[in-house]
Amino acid sequence: MKKYDIVIVGAGIVGTSIAYNLVPYDVSVVLLDKNNDIAMGATRANSAIIHAGYDPKPGTLMAKLNVEGNRLCERLCNRLDVPFRRCGSLVLAFSEEEEALLSELLDRGIKNGVPDIRILNQDELRAMEPGVSEEAVAALYAPSAGIVNPWELALAQAEVFVRDGGDLFLNTEVTAIRENEDPTRSGRYTIETTIETFETNVIILACGIHADTVHELIATPDFRIVPTRGEYYLLDKCEGNKVSHVIFQCPSEKGKGVLVSPTVHGNLICGPTSEVLNDDIEDTSTTSGKLSEIKEKAARSVGNISWRDNVRNFSGIRANSDADDFIIRQIPGKKWIFEAAGIKSPGLASSPAIGPYVVKLMKQRGVCLFEKKDVIEPNGEHYQSYCLSRSKVHFRDLDNSQREDLVKRDPAYGRIVCRCEEVTEGEIRDALRSPIPPYTLDGVKRRVGTGMGRCQGGFCGPRIVEMLLSYQKEELSMLASMKLPDEDAKMFSGALSEKDFPLDPGEIHLLLRQDGNGSNLFFRREAEADPSVIVSPEEKTSSEADVSKACASADKEVDV
Repeated sequence: MKKYDIVIVGAGIVGTSIAYNLVPYDVSVVLLDKNNDIAMGATRANSAIIHAGYDPKPGTLMAKLNVEGNRLCERLCNRLDVPFRRCGSLVLAFSEEEEALLSELLDRGIKNGVPDIRILNQDELRAMEPGVSEEAVAALYAPSAGIVNPWELALAQAEVFVRDGGDLFLNTEVTAIRENEDPTRSGRYTIETTIETFETNVIILACGIHADTVHELIATPDFRIVPTRGEYYLLDKCEGNKVSHVIFQCPSEKGKGVLVSPTVHGNLICGPTSEVLNDDIEDTSTTSGKLSEIKEKAARSVGNISWRDNVRNFSGIRANSDADDFIIRQIPGKKWIFEAAGIKSPGLASSPAIGPYVVKLMKQRGVCLFEKKDVIEPNGEHYQSYCLSRSKVHFRDLDNSQREDLVKRDPAYGRIVCRCEEVTEGEIRDALRSPIPPYTLDGVKRRVGTGMGRCQGGFCGPRIVEMLLSYQKEELSMLASMKLPDEDAKMFSGALSEKDFPLDPGEIHLLLRQDGNGSNLFFRREAEADPSVIVSPEEKTSSEADVSKACASADKEVDV
């Protein structure tokens, strides 16, 4: 049994924001997620927009946190070395009726505190964004809107949390939550999961589309999550300069409609659709009908999009709810359990403010949070005992002189692995040695951008497979040699969920395997082993032919 002061359930953009904002406090915290990596829900597949804050109704928590999150986001991304661009947004009007709606949105934006928001006439719109449709007669301009890499923001927050002493358990699904009536127990609550039992005094739920299901483990929920699938086009970088702002159409009851927007990576993204899921609420498939709908609606905003330059299609599930606002509270009747539920759009934009809001709420409700004390050296010098920043190499963003200096210091940065995105061996190695290393091809993709270009990993995939297998072999060998107890081995191995540690180094077999999300996991699981893709210590994994064969056996990828 593991004992912590605070347990956070859910490692998406909201859960990691809360974990990140608890770093300065002297409490033991663990972050749990049922998936094999950080940000595998709505954070993984969305529009990546930092909304300005004119859409939420004035006076709502959503409006407050959207505007505050927008204000905080750029500074947070700079601190964590995460790509962010404040490009501004335009909401197009195509009729007098829609012009009236722009006036309503302008009024909301002013009441919500959105800075410098205004309406552009047709000439001003054309001068600012020549690529938009000539049929647009006016636009609402919000210069504070921006674009970001959502999964990297979540991962960066989680990495700082883990690096500064927080614990992370992946592949860990919560199955039961019980209140301890025995006063001699060290925690108020016991949490049962698929791999471990946890005892804690405070629980924070940030469970996305499963928020009502997990809430039901504690009490009957007074809200309902409405999982809503949105499909997207992601176009090649040759289309990335079609527009320089986020282009919206007037919102409706179904959401903010189909947008056309640049991405921080230089692509063009179009979508999403809106489809409520009633059966498989994690179904991220795409459909020809919905993709045709995106083409039709996006063309109304920007008419010269080259759809033949599509890189890939994907979909994500939004955690909409039947409530009109975010649900961020102490659960009624449960003094020490808090939740952040129904974090629909603009949840990503609000997330930099949600973490501080939850911490403040916990303090107000009686949770004792004392800041960590400074470290005092023998010579009397003081320094802060934690660090909220992170740095990372983005090779493709460096100029030639910076690249030359970097390669001189470390030649690994001079070897390009992913040609499309200019990702180097050094960057992949850094990801594999990071506080939260990837265990799948898609995990590497989310950390460094490999496989996100035109060839979608066709060139770099085999080399990345080789590096992943090599890293997994080293880690498993180290665990085996350390002879750790079973529970410590599981904890140390991060996303590896094996139960048969310690292993004999001579018996280690690494398996390239499909998981439920279509990603490729590398670990020992004999019951599911396919002999054709088992790589033993005696085999030569460096052979490109062997690696290509293994890669071909697990070539299915669905997420971006």
